[in-house]
Amino acid sequence: MGFRCGIVGLPNIGKSTLFNALTNTISAEVGNYPFCTVEPHIGRVAVPDPELSKLAKIADSKTVIPTQLEIVDIAGLVKGANKGEGLGNQFLANIREVDAIVHLTRCFEDEKISHVEGNVDPIRDIELIETELMLADLESLERQYENLTKKSRGGDKSLLTLIDLASNLIEEVKSGRPIRDLDLDTETQLNLRKFQLLTSKPILYACNVDEKNIISGNIFSQLVMERAEKEGNKALVISAAIESEISALEDFKEKIEFLEALGIEESGLNRLIKIGYELLGLIRYYTIGPKESKAWTIANGTTAREAAGKIHTDFAKGFICAETIAYTDYISYGNEQAAKEAGKMRQEGRDYVVKNGDILLFRFNV
Repeated sequence: MGFRCGIVGLPNIGKSTLFNALTNTISAEVGNYPFCTVEPHIGRVAVPDPELSKLAKIADSKTVIPTQLEIVDIAGLVKGANKGEGLGNQFLANIREVDAIVHLTRCFEDEKISHVEGNVDPIRDIELIETELMLADLESLERQYENLTKKSRGGDKSLLTLIDLASNLIEEVKSGRPIRDLDLDTETQLNLRKFQLLTSKPILYACNVDEKNIISGNIFSQLVMERAEKEGNKALVISAAIESEISALEDFKEKIEFLEALGIEESGLNRLIKIGYELLGLIRYYTIGPKESKAWTIANGTTAREAAGKIHTDFAKGFICAETIAYTDYISYGNEQAAKEAGKMRQEGRDYVVKNGDILLFRFNV
């Protein structure tokens, strides 16, 4: 698995259209009315990986398995969602399960498609959604603070750190700061995960524009871009309608020609995935062979032993070494054996920090 992202936003902004296009399915109903998604839909898409394709071709692999992105289409939030308005807390809970949030904003005008707030204003929409997430976090923190305080009366001093953290977080949220904006040390970040807060998740703003504005965007998307830069967040311009047309084309060559005709270098899905990896600090390593070539997604900074555990816990338990070839060396020398003969295969120990693109063969004994 690569990573899991949830598409959030107000009703009627194109979330289900984008979800269908990205996952190339028709599993989510698309309609011009609020709450056309009555349950969070989940789709998985293969992460485009030209490096994996090159490696598999060299190794003459029978099977090629790219890593995957899991997308959750979460029903539209509205003002008062934290109090149960609209579809309410049920869907706020679904957001807690994702690694990153794709906040889709409507950046197009169309008289045929109504807007739940009456007019197009992406900044207002962003603030509305962010307020609901912060109010939900505040409610959750206050409840958890109370529960931790009660438990600590039994003499468990280990809870004091969490109580202090909860108290500090409550004050930050009350002041209007999302948790992702706080500068926290490593230990505090680990403790923070226990609270499962919505505004602690990395966020990517996706500006949904019409076809004529896909290259340069428009005044609405520019406002979102400026806000993202000010916050230190990421943003991209995307067209759910165009992505839907791309997904309807079965032939890869036709998709490339369609993109070229529009003057677009790559699809919105590809750009979304790349930014998602940056947001979450993720990299990929590969296991290559004649039977199977496979990509594995890990966090940047993962050790060889931890990476081995991604394949199977036994690999980590009985870890001996990781026979390692850099991607560029594998490609340059043409295959594993040639790279090995040139001295480009290294035996790395359990604490070796895996590099992006490494080809790894784990030796273990259980």
